[in-house]
Amino acid sequence: MATAAAGAAAPNIRLPRAAGILLWPAALAVSLAFYLAPASALPRWAVRFPRDWQPPLAADVSAAMAWLVGPEARLGPLAFKDLTRGLAWLLDWPLALAKAVLVNGFVAGQGAEAVQLAPPLPWLSVLLLTTALGAYAGGPGLAALVGGCFLYLAVFGQWASAMTTLASIVVAVPLGAAGGLLLGIAGYRSRAFERAMTPVLDLMQTVPIFAYLVPILFLFGFGPVAAMIATVLYAIPPMIRVTILALRAVPEEVVSFGRMAGCTRGQLTWRVLVPVARPGLMLGVNQVIMLSLNMVIVASMIGAGGLGFDVLSALRRLDIGHGLEAGLAITLLAIALDRLSQALAAQAATPRRHEGDRRHAGRRLAGAAAAALLLWGLAHPLPALATYPAAWQVSTAPFWDALVRWLNLHLFDDLEAFKTVALLNLLVPVKRFLLAQPWPWMLLLLSVAGWRLGGWRLAVTVATLACFVALAGQWENAMITVYLCGVSVVIAALIGIPAGIAGALRPRFWRVLEAVTDLLQTLPSFVYLIPVVMLFRVGDFTAMIAIVLYAVAPALRYTAHGLRHVPPPLVEAGIANGCTKRQLLTRIRLPLALPEILLGLNQTIMLAVSMLVITALVGTRDLGQEVYMALAKADVGRGVIAGLCVAAVAMIADRLLAAGTLRLRRRLGLA
Repeated sequence: MATAAAGAAAPNIRLPRAAGILLWPAALAVSLAFYLAPASALPRWAVRFPRDWQPPLAADVSAAMAWLVGPEARLGPLAFKDLTRGLAWLLDWPLALAKAVLVNGFVAGQGAEAVQLAPPLPWLSVLLLTTALGAYAGGPGLAALVGGCFLYLAVFGQWASAMTTLASIVVAVPLGAAGGLLLGIAGYRSRAFERAMTPVLDLMQTVPIFAYLVPILFLFGFGPVAAMIATVLYAIPPMIRVTILALRAVPEEVVSFGRMAGCTRGQLTWRVLVPVARPGLMLGVNQVIMLSLNMVIVASMIGAGGLGFDVLSALRRLDIGHGLEAGLAITLLAIALDRLSQALAAQAATPRRHEGDRRHAGRRLAGAAAAALLLWGLAHPLPALATYPAAWQVSTAPFWDALVRWLNLHLFDDLEAFKTVALLNLLVPVKRFLLAQPWPWMLLLLSVAGWRLGGWRLAVTVATLACFVALAGQWENAMITVYLCGVSVVIAALIGIPAGIAGALRPRFWRVLEAVTDLLQTLPSFVYLIPVVMLFRVGDFTAMIAIVLYAVAPALRYTAHGLRHVPPPLVEAGIANGCTKRQLLTRIRLPLALPEILLGLNQTIMLAVSMLVITALVGTRDLGQEVYMALAKADVGRGVIAGLCVAAVAMIADRLLAAGTLRLRRRLGLA
């Protein structure tokens, strides 16, 4: 995310070689001395950031928000609060229409006098439409996959909740895609606007998703519309970035031809640039879809309903069976929409060769749509067509509940012993080590690391971010966040990097790993908590296991990608010089793939930080808990400041790793 920013650093001031080698061992020795020394050996102001030095940031933000929604804040004749509630009322119309089509049907009147004019779209109609769209976009294989995913929703009793979620996605995704497209076009046209947006986008992509809910709840109230607005804000940054990249990737010859043809600025954008960049733009739409589905559980906390609410309710009840079924329903819905959007993007990039094939596929899709509408018309006089029969539904919830009971009955002692060993020998010592470090010392270490990796600008950046955390009064919570996130990332790397190496060297094994990582990346983050809580109860160890499962995929994927894309001539040169397979791996493949591995580690850290906020539900005491408590109490100032502190921690790690990756690429001659 920040590779370009880190790469713009000023020339570095080099230390003598011996000093550079001894710098970090000496820093580690000093840190160990702080850990072993008694707390009374240091002045109190160095151990705990003094309250007198902390400005009332949270109170100021709360006061500003209270003023914003009060009668004093006005834009012309209207109060700002009226505008936000008016926007919510406006967005409620398309959402109500989508819910009428998919969930509730069209109703006239209210209460006991309500009369249903038309039922919701029957499950058979939705199944027929989505399967036909899969056949149109990707052929029989995609049709079977999409149809199977939607059939699962009906067979396992998740249809009504899934349609509620789909109704929100159907509205949120076009809003996010259109907004991202327009802002991306503005960034493409104006470098100054792009530079102004970049830090905002960085912040939006690092602020935890819980932190979006607090101001949204304050401005737009509680309900599905507020949840949809939070979803759009969370999903829009990748669309903006992808739009800028896709438009800049349009060949200059195409742009010059449009200008020579006399296109105005608007015509050049909408008739030349956007159509040519459509394949890249569709990838941005795909990202909006996936992030919107990733938000559904969190958005259910402020009234979204649907599958997200089912998962959240199951987590609160510790109902592992129904929670896993609802979580798998979100995953299958995500897979179906993901594959459809990818197929449509590929179709845009490589259109059908024969016009006859296109017309034939279009006629089949039109026929499926006509059949779906006919079924919808028959569903009113024949209500049995509208819903999947309850007698045909099945559930695996009893099996999962019985499995967890068996595991707790027969493996409880072993699981508790494993948990205790990990706590006493890993988690607790690391936590005490970080909490024992004086904040001025940690600030100095971060500044030196930034200076060594990227020059004085990076040093100032990371020092400023760390100072913000201290001034916000969240230094201790930030250290707990760093400890839990750091341990989890190390474990995820120890699992993901060797697995990625094995997958890159063994294609059959990689196919298995790829399926596993696809599942891990599409499962909603909350779903990881349900089985882990049932097995290990609540606490830091439970949070660590959930974070590792959620964050291991990028380390694995980037490692395999880096090893598979080492230039073949270099590998052939190694073979010609008599290198063994081990030497090829350790002396050629791994060194050249190391920048990609570091990028994967960067993404692992970002996922770990985002998951850490969600693990506040299982009893962690860190910045994530601050954000969650602020949401529970509707304390907008506390939530915003804690969310910004989480973003600061994530951005420090991102900037340092990005600078280190760029430096390594330059050393290897890859940049």
